[in-house]
Amino acid sequence: MKIAITGHRPNKLGNDYDLASPLIEKIDMAICAILLKQDELYPLGSIELISGMALGIDTLFAKIAIRLGYKFTAAIPCQQQYKMWPQKAKELYLDIINHPLCTKYYVSEGPYSPQKMQLRNQWMVDNCDMLIAVWDGTLGGTSNCVKYAQQQQIDIRIINPKDLNL
Repeated sequence: MKIAITGHRPNKLGNDYDLASPLIEKIDMAICAILLKQDELYPLGSIELISGMALGIDTLFAKIAIRLGYKFTAAIPCQQQYKMWPQKAKELYLDIINHPLCTKYYVSEGPYSPQKMQLRNQWMVDNCDMLIAVWDGTLGGTSNCVKYAQQQQIDIRIINPKDLNL
């Protein structure tokens, strides 16, 4: 069973680049609840996660994978994806992709371009059985990923950060 995630960047999550706010804690709990339900359905060790490794929810998902001991694939959209990020985020990114539970997969070669983010999203959907979407319904990369997953008839679990009663 492979579970991928799509979700908002920090700018849609209270600008919490440290992933430490009460909202992020509630999102973390909601993601973990979905994973634990799947753990009950599948043999131990048979669940693998896929993170697109962007700032925000993707990074949170990778941190959850490490914390809970899941193997995961870092679906990296392009070389040096993190080049323009704040230093602290770069360091966390490098720690994550170098973790023993992580398998790195570069979806596209070369430098950043917006279309590579969509190619990464399509690759994740094409390689998962379930997609978790931390999505408030607004337009953007997350909505594009959800629409593609719907077209591919992937099981989607939506966590709306606006519904978490803060």
